[in-house]
Amino acid sequence: MCGIFGAIGDATDEALAAGCAALQHRGPDAHGVWRSGQDGLAHTRLKIIDLSEAAAQPMAGCDPQVRVTFNGEIYNHRDLRALLEAKGHHFRSRSDSEAIIHGYEEWGPAVIERLDGMFALGIWDAARRRLVLARDRTGKKPLFYTLSPDGRTLRFASEVKALVAAGHPDALDPAALPMFLSWGYVPAPATIHKGVHQLPPASRLVHEPGRHAPRVDTWWRPTFLEPPLAIPYDQARARVRELVIAAVQRRLESDVPLGAFLSGGIDSTIVVGVMAKLLGQKVRTFSIGFPGDPAFDESPAARATARLFGTEHTEFHLAPSSASLIEKLVWLHDGPFGDSSAIPTHTVSKLTRQHVTVALSGDGGDELFAGYLRFLAAEVAERVPAPLRSGLGAAARLFPGGLPFHSLGARAGRFLQGVALPLGDRISRWNSSFAFDLEQTIRPELQPSLDLGGPLEWQRSFFDGRGTTLARILDHNFRTYLAFDLQTKLDRCSAGNALEVRAPLLDTALVEYAGRLPDGFKRRGTRTKHILRDAFSDLIPEAIARRPKRGFGVPLGAWFKGELAPYLQDTLGRGAHATIDSLLQRSTVDGLIADHLAGRADHSAKLFTLLTLEVWLRSLRPAATRPDRLFAVGAAS
Repeated sequence: MCGIFGAIGDATDEALAAGCAALQHRGPDAHGVWRSGQDGLAHTRLKIIDLSEAAAQPMAGCDPQVRVTFNGEIYNHRDLRALLEAKGHHFRSRSDSEAIIHGYEEWGPAVIERLDGMFALGIWDAARRRLVLARDRTGKKPLFYTLSPDGRTLRFASEVKALVAAGHPDALDPAALPMFLSWGYVPAPATIHKGVHQLPPASRLVHEPGRHAPRVDTWWRPTFLEPPLAIPYDQARARVRELVIAAVQRRLESDVPLGAFLSGGIDSTIVVGVMAKLLGQKVRTFSIGFPGDPAFDESPAARATARLFGTEHTEFHLAPSSASLIEKLVWLHDGPFGDSSAIPTHTVSKLTRQHVTVALSGDGGDELFAGYLRFLAAEVAERVPAPLRSGLGAAARLFPGGLPFHSLGARAGRFLQGVALPLGDRISRWNSSFAFDLEQTIRPELQPSLDLGGPLEWQRSFFDGRGTTLARILDHNFRTYLAFDLQTKLDRCSAGNALEVRAPLLDTALVEYAGRLPDGFKRRGTRTKHILRDAFSDLIPEAIARRPKRGFGVPLGAWFKGELAPYLQDTLGRGAHATIDSLLQRSTVDGLIADHLAGRADHSAKLFTLLTLEVWLRSLRPAATRPDRLFAVGAAS
């Protein structure tokens, strides 16, 4: 985990130093700056592989005028090294970074397709006056950039705060407001920051200043919509097991302490079980719990799994307190971010970092093997005859809005709300905050200048009719929710604590193989992740296998009605002088707060989205009033 920064065409010592300093949390172990005239690169380093100065960045290859600044891990760097050494390249370190720069010297920008790992990188080729920026396939590592109006100067960084520290004025881009309010994030290539772009996942930007505008191409796509493999189930099950074990094995390379996140779910159980077998020693595992709230507390299941595998287990407890963590999360995400599961993700990352520098996670299993219950619900709804859907949709009014989020009644109500809609809109109804309510939310005088239909049209663009219903759902989820929500959250919360997190279940070979498995291999009846469960039935305790699916969330609904109600009112309520009043309709905000506090509806997701927006907008004001603390944490071993 590192931080990268570059300035092409307008590099100054001050800008490089400021960009580097702003990313110190991503790489506290070392920093480096290289500058040649008006071009320069900077790097902050978290030392993982080859802790020596030979692995320092920005790194040169054979030609000192070709440099790379890189964030991430390249899991096939040993294979690339052997291939490049056979072609005459001489390596000076054990670092995976060096495979990138020699690979560029050998293959040019096409080296990106050969990289297997998580990465964001910038390569500056001074002789050719060529900049290459690239991101990994699933968007694990972030990359933002600004471009001057004449196209001659470009700056890039791991986080927007580095661009701002180097001089870019931070301001809201109003055009991004409908997207953010709808999804809790702004998808690439846009951002919520005026004049700042983000490179999409699996994309490469090539810029040759003065010759042409930057060119962006997509160099990889997931395989969900490709024809399914014609393969016997037993053979596929064996191959899934083989690929998962190989993926975990590749992610165990580290010169610093390593552990794993452990929830009470299938995916992290498999990862930890495989780790324990491969390492042949105690694995350090970490989980987070919510004592007194069994609907969200997975710590007992995680504890039982830790005992089964004999891990050295540390359990953290999270409870509501006063107000600082929300401001910390907004800072980490460089703006508002609507996923409240960032709260436990940040907390478990912070406390895990006290023990290890690298942690493996179970992220990706639901995305590859159809683990979310909403996928099953979307398929079921698709099979309901169209005339019947309308009647079922009307029945949603029979379910009261204040039911606990995980209750059967709440689930049924959400299902019926979307059953009558087309597939793309149905999924949007279940996943969005304000996508269907933008006209009632944004101030009327602002609406003519905004594209209120854009968020739903963007979601619909992923459903072009190819593939089965499940294949389309998986492809859409992979390229939206996984890329812009889950990956963003995990990167910012872990990098903000100088912790590197690796996700074996998002390994390239596994992703490409699982994407082409027949639907019936992934889900059989109501049994989700069917083939993954079968492939590792020897590792999954029966109690874990039987547990209902839960998201990695927090009991925010109860907190906002209890300990955090005063904070909610003081920040968003009438009389709070909320900055969002210049953008949103006060009556809508008041209605959300009143209904939630009265128990008429659970608006915790919408209110969290608005809170993060308000906190960020206040930070843009010179004399912002900032709250102190938000959540208190305790640890138990």
